[in-house]
Amino acid sequence: MLPNGTLIGEMISFAILIWFCVHFIWPQLNKAIEERQVKIAEGLNAAERAHAELKSADVKVAAEIKVARQQATEIIDKAQQQANQIIDKARVEAIVEINRLKTSAQEDIANMAQRARDQLREQVGALAVQGASKIVQREVDASTHKALLDQLAAEI
Repeated sequence: MLPNGTLIGEMISFAILIWFCVHFIWPQLNKAIEERQVKIAEGLNAAERAHAELKSADVKVAAEIKVARQQATEIIDKAQQQANQIIDKARVEAIVEINRLKTSAQEDIANMAQRARDQLREQVGALAVQGASKIVQREVDASTHKALLDQLAAEI
């Protein structure tokens, strides 16, 4: 088979096509591929940075949560201390008030007992005068014997 003109024409056309592709199409394709590689590399780098930032943010968040928990614990402890102080203060005030009321009640009881004794003395004195008047069969004048009645009441 001898090469004929058609085959030679096809070979020349093919060579021109290859030359055209190498000079005009191949650089454009290479450029697009390289740009794509750069974009992919940048995307991977950005993803790695984002992943590192995410880890850093997780660490910061954990630290902030720890600090917040410590602060919350401190606040709760302070509130508990204040509550205990308020309870202790109220307990002391209640004890003071109870003691005051108790003292007041004891004074009232003592005053009532003294009044009852005084009334009893007066009644005993009056009964003594009545008894003495019945014995003597005459009425004893209370104004003349007031000193005697006071002495009798003091002795009782």
